[in-house]
Amino acid sequence: MKRQVSLEEISDGRLYTANDLVKADCGGCQGCSACCRNMGTSAVLDPMDVFRMEQGLGMDFDALLTKGLELNVSDGLILPNLRMTGEAEACAFLNPDGRCGIHPYRPGVCRLFPLGRYYEESGFRYFLQIHECPKNRSKIKVRKWLDTPELSKYEAYIQDWHFFLERVQKAVGEEDEALRRNACLYLLKTFFRAPYDTSKDFYGQFYERLEQASGIFGA
Repeated sequence: MKRQVSLEEISDGRLYTANDLVKADCGGCQGCSACCRNMGTSAVLDPMDVFRMEQGLGMDFDALLTKGLELNVSDGLILPNLRMTGEAEACAFLNPDGRCGIHPYRPGVCRLFPLGRYYEESGFRYFLQIHECPKNRSKIKVRKWLDTPELSKYEAYIQDWHFFLERVQKAVGEEDEALRRNACLYLLKTFFRAPYDTSKDFYGQFYERLEQASGIFGA
C-alpha cells in the first residue's frame, strides 16, 4: 500500500540495503503487540504471503478468508489483507497472549516492520519508520531482520510484483469500472485463488502466472 507522505516525515532520512545495519530489532516484541493492532486494511498481502499461510495452516485461499484475511481495495485494485477484529482491532491471528499465532509463516509486511520499502526506477531500498514502533530497538542487519530464505530471489519477486501491479493499474485506468472489476477478479483468481503446488518451488509457479497475466494486460 502506497503512503502519500514524504520520506522525511516518516523515516530517519536514510535508505538501506539488505546488508546494512538498521535500528529495527525489538527483542522479540516481548510484552508488546502494538504493531498487530489498529492496522485497518493496510497489511496488504502478496501471493507468496498467501502461499506460506496455505502451507502453514493447511488451508486454501477461500478458507483463509474465513480465518483471518479479507479483501479490500488497495491502490485501486482488490487485494487480500490481514483482518483486524474485536474492540481492540487486533490481527485475527494474534493469540490471547498477544503473540503471533502464525509467526513461522507470517506475511512479508510483518517481517518487514518497522521497515518500509522505498521504490525507485530500478528497484527498491528499505527505510526505517520512526513513528510506528514504541519499543527501544537495537541494530540488526536488514537481511537477518527480514528472516526470509533466498532473500535476493525474494527481493526480485517483490519488485516484479510491485511494478506489475502498477502497470495493471495504468492499463485498466480509472474510467471503466467494469474493466477494473474484471481485472481485479482475474488477479484474485490467477494469483491467489488458483492453488499453488506446495510441494514445488513457489517462484517458478508465480512467474508462469505473471507471464500469462502480463500478456493479457500488456503489462
